[in-house]
Amino acid sequence: MNPVYSVVIPCYNEEESIGETHRRLTAVMQGMGEKYELIYVNDGSRDNTPALLDQLADGDPQVRVLHFAANRGHQVAVSAGLDYAVGDAVVIIDADLQDPPEVIPQMASRWKAGAQVVYGKRRSREGETKFKELTAKAYYRLLRKIAGDIFPEDTGDFRLVDRQVADVIRGMPEHARYLRGMFAWVGFKQEALLYDRDRRFAGETHYPLKKMLRLAAHGIMSFSEKPLLWPLWLGLMWLFASGLLFVIALIMAIAGKAAGSVLLYAVISLAAGCLLSAMGVLGAYLARVYDEVKGRPLYVVARTRGYEEEAAHG
Repeated sequence: MNPVYSVVIPCYNEEESIGETHRRLTAVMQGMGEKYELIYVNDGSRDNTPALLDQLADGDPQVRVLHFAANRGHQVAVSAGLDYAVGDAVVIIDADLQDPPEVIPQMASRWKAGAQVVYGKRRSREGETKFKELTAKAYYRLLRKIAGDIFPEDTGDFRLVDRQVADVIRGMPEHARYLRGMFAWVGFKQEALLYDRDRRFAGETHYPLKKMLRLAAHGIMSFSEKPLLWPLWLGLMWLFASGLLFVIALIMAIAGKAAGSVLLYAVISLAAGCLLSAMGVLGAYLARVYDEVKGRPLYVVARTRGYEEEAAHG
């Protein structure tokens, strides 16, 4: 008999948190009184996380562990958990305990009442810098402006999704994964659940600025074609600026002033900037096409724990 709930927990170098994460998740899921499974996805951790996860699997029959052959990133780790989950509902939660497991029963209650996606909407963000809060707000506003208002603000990957929704996401083949956008795009009945986000239980964030910018770029390019039009507008602006400079040069020539070299440098610089911007935008989209057409699998599972041989998916 399949579990009612599958909880997917991506893990990367979480040796300091994993014990407390498992304790709190187990307490919450047992308190709900229904069958469940905990799927820990080891995303190529370099610390003691793999050994600790194997210990959990040996001591708890509800634990399943997927060990990646190499680090593939948070979004791919969550995707792998969705591939292996067999519950009627799937919960996605990080191992750092910033998203409190104690919110899961409220999500489950909304699901039983008819919601097919219940996503956590952050009411407060304890332990995060003002810079991160401001940039997050600015990003979500930009995303909604470029790609449409289907994306809720102040949300992450913490959510509960119905089996039907999970199966639709599993069937989406793109490699550049932006799951919160994908869940928003598929539709179905979705509800927000307000909660207060905690600070990390231990260690440092695994999403520094560089990774956040990469994820933001995935979100914009996965759900909007508008950046492809930016080179057109840049080209039109360049034509207008070139015409204006030509008029200025003509006026200066009539006035007997020599400004040809200055105007030449300005035109060349402007043209080069526009061309490089256009090439950069087009190159970013072509890189995504290149990545998709290779057809490589999203991840490779080196080994599993907690699964019977016939139960493990490829």
